Amino acid sequence: MQDRCTILFKAIADPTRRDIFHALVIATSALTISQISNQFEMSRQGVTKHIKTLEEAGLVYIDEIGRERFCNANIKPLKELHKWFSFYEQFWDDKLDNLGDYLDSKAI
Repeated sequence: MQDRCTILFKAIADPTRRDIFHALVIATSALTISQISNQFEMSRQGVTKHIKTLEEAGLVYIDEIGRERFCNANIKPLKELHKWFSFYEQFWDDKLDNLGDYLDSKAI
């Protein structure tokens, strides 16, 4: 079974999925699949496939009301990726600080 970060990275690896997710994040309310499809030059089935991948990663949740499916963004899973990136951000900050200190000591 894949770990959570791997699932999230795979979901956002595709630029179209990132664009769909972004459209949902900035939307003032939930969007139907038709409303999302109208924003992209691809079939409704193609958009639905991308939404399903985002949903499986927990980045989108869908409310079904009658025959309509309303899509909403869920940004909470991105906190897991932020935590993962934060470790490496601190790691590289420390390494670059050490390099700067080393170069400063050699400049004297």
